[in-house]
Amino acid sequence: MRKVIVNLAVSLDGFIEGPNGEYDWCLTDQDYGMPQFMNSVDAVFIGRKSYQLLLAHPEYYPDKKVYLFTDTLTEVKGDGEVITSDVFAESIERIRNEHGGNIWFYGGASLLSAFMQQGYIDELLLSVHPILLGKGKPLFEGLKERVGLTLLETIPYQSGLVQLRYAVH
Repeated sequence: MRKVIVNLAVSLDGFIEGPNGEYDWCLTDQDYGMPQFMNSVDAVFIGRKSYQLLLAHPEYYPDKKVYLFTDTLTEVKGDGEVITSDVFAESIERIRNEHGGNIWFYGGASLLSAFMQQGYIDELLLSVHPILLGKGKPLFEGLKERVGLTLLETIPYQSGLVQLRYAVH
């Protein structure tokens, strides 16, 4: 079965965006393993808001199949599929059981919480940036139950960024 992996930047205090939706706090001085990660995935799970932001940078995922979770948009640019809420669970199971590489859960935050609550996330790969934002969009919102994690790997960088890879159970 293909793994669904969250790969996100997060501030030390748990925010994935600043208070005005900004990402200017993310370190970009090196690739932090992103090329290797991108080679391990061949599909992207994404919500509508994140997808609309992604359209401004389509060069990032030209060879990835995009699965767009939305009830408002009806098509995906390039190789992709729209998944509506009425076929959410069946579609995720079908895609996970298809032959292929792992699946990158790209976002957004509300969709991530739903995926976590339903047990559809297999791993978290969090790039923890050495900054405290104080406010912004939290990594997880509205989880109704605890989610257990097992630390699989820790990679510290000279910049102060630390990558944490967890299995979700």
